Amino acid sequence: MTSLLIDREGEYQLNFVRVVRRALACLWLCTAHMAFGQHALDLRSALIAAESANLELRAARQQRALALGGLTTARQLPNPVIAFTAARDTPHEGLSFDIPVELGGKRGKRIAVAREEQKSTEIDINVLSRQVRRRTREAFYRSLAAREQTAQAKTTLDLSTRIRDMAQQRFEAGEVAQLEVLQAEVEVARSSADFETTAQAQRSADVALAALLNRSLESPQALEGQLADIPLAPTLQTATGQAMQTNGDLSKTAQDLKTEERRLSLAKSQAIPNVDLSAGSDFNSPPDFRVGAKGGISVTLPLFYHGQGEVAVSTARLELLRLTLASQRTNVSAEVAAAYFDYVAKAHQVQQYRDRVLPESVRLEQMAEDSYLAGKTNLLTLLDAQRRLNDIKKTYLDTLFTAQSSFAVLEEAVGTPLD
Repeated sequence: MTSLLIDREGEYQLNFVRVVRRALACLWLCTAHMAFGQHALDLRSALIAAESANLELRAARQQRALALGGLTTARQLPNPVIAFTAARDTPHEGLSFDIPVELGGKRGKRIAVAREEQKSTEIDINVLSRQVRRRTREAFYRSLAAREQTAQAKTTLDLSTRIRDMAQQRFEAGEVAQLEVLQAEVEVARSSADFETTAQAQRSADVALAALLNRSLESPQALEGQLADIPLAPTLQTATGQAMQTNGDLSKTAQDLKTEERRLSLAKSQAIPNVDLSAGSDFNSPPDFRVGAKGGISVTLPLFYHGQGEVAVSTARLELLRLTLASQRTNVSAEVAAAYFDYVAKAHQVQQYRDRVLPESVRLEQMAEDSYLAGKTNLLTLLDAQRRLNDIKKTYLDTLFTAQSSFAVLEEAVGTPLD
């Protein structure tokens, strides 16, 4: 009996172990699947996600329904009127059917205005889409820059800790005073504070990017890309020529000009009066007749008002839009040129820091560290070299981000993707 109980207990333990193993295996597979399923977000994926999921863009696209509603309204026909009368006088009853008829192509011209307004809605959506693209591009590279700055702050903290350890070893060996150890401790505390600040800035940049992509603000998003990948810009002549075709302000004003031309045509058509046609019959008029047909036509004579006010307003607005369009062409050319030269300057600054300033600063810091270890210089010289190197690396990262941001501004000024 005892052996039977022992066997059952052993079998129970064996089954329990198998269940635990299976549960752990399932948990490992689920974790691996989730890790595999979370793809890193590169710039192109971020731009596509913003184009499809950004809430501001999605709200703007609902304006298409309003434009379609305006087109449906423009296509409406005047409703006919049916009337029945009864009186003590003869004829005692009457039935009439009135139909308003629009002349001068008013309905077609209303439809033309509504279609031009629909095109204006699409241009507004495209302008907002380009703005969201610029903001997404800047937010993506700001998040990458924040990650680089956090990594740089961690490297600086590690270097300060190593220098503190070197100062402690030299103090214990009697080579330096305790003052240098205290100076190194202060530098470690300063580097630690900088690291915590940059880590919080990274979270802030990630939240801004997630908001643009309409994603969770809590869970971090893995990013894929290099901040130092500075895109190549087209020539100034190419960028300016493209901007004349795709700039948002120019496209909007040109479309407003076409819409106003349609409104002017509609206003001029108001000088042609509409016609009201009526047909019907009178009943029960003894002794003359029991049923008698009748008909009529009425026209409003445009003697005093024939739409001259709308024509004057539309004509003045057309002149204003033509002058605005000419002015905007000059302004867009200047805006593109300014953005282009700013980007070229930023890209050249990045090249100078990458090829000359940063390598020389790293070399100077290494020389200062070697000189300190050899006892030729004091700790303040080493700390000063470290701080200069850290500041130059921060400036280099800031320069990379400003170059990326400058390219985004140039792209928005042109009004079309440039990479």
